[in-house]
Amino acid sequence: MTTSMWRAVFGVFVATASLAPAPAQAQISRVSGADTRQSIGVNFGAFLPKAEDSRVDGDVLFRNGDSLLFDIKDFNGASVGAEYLIGLSRYIEAGLDVSFYQRTVPSIYREQVNANGSEIEQDLKLRITPVTASVRFLPVGRDSTVQPYIGIGASLLNWRYSESGEFVDFTDGSIFRDRFVAKGSTVAPVVLGGLRFLAADVWTFGGELRYQRGEGDTGGQAAGFLDDRIDLGGWTANFNVHYRF
Repeated sequence: MTTSMWRAVFGVFVATASLAPAPAQAQISRVSGADTRQSIGVNFGAFLPKAEDSRVDGDVLFRNGDSLLFDIKDFNGASVGAEYLIGLSRYIEAGLDVSFYQRTVPSIYREQVNANGSEIEQDLKLRITPVTASVRFLPVGRDSTVQPYIGIGASLLNWRYSESGEFVDFTDGSIFRDRFVAKGSTVAPVVLGGLRFLAADVWTFGGELRYQRGEGDTGGQAAGFLDDRIDLGGWTANFNVHYRF
């Protein structure tokens, strides 16, 4: 399925959500067993990009490791987001969420230094803003005090990657300052699972773990990068709080 088709899916999802039952109607549906109540919430956690040994072929971060000194784990960073959920039945719900992750990792050349002996420094910066539509299954129901769930979905990953600072031209050994930027959007499959707790019938809180798989096109050497792809996959672990209405 193409990116444009997935965007159409997101549009249909949003349109459907706008036609959701009003709170009073939702309460009536819940009594009858449908539980179509809605909820809005926030989440706080961390995004952990895929490790070096599992990154996609042609990944620019993996290739940068040949000449630059840094660790893929340095890109582990905070993630925040907001989410909207609507019950489709007592055991099924749909969700739409957006989150934000950004991390800047300083690096230096492994073997080259400036003429005065100082390090040749640059910053590697990655930003990902996923917009995710998902469907979840709750085996014990949305009205239980303890609610485990699993789900699948699709995420539109809006991303930006840059390298800025000092660089070595290996053709003549010269050192120069520059900035290289790549950005775009790509559709990624998502799987997730979590556990949440119901409090006072209107609040839920809990934790979630989700995995996304995707990659972007950097433009390769023509755009100033050592390779032409960047792996955007990884794990997100978060704590979430929702208000139900």
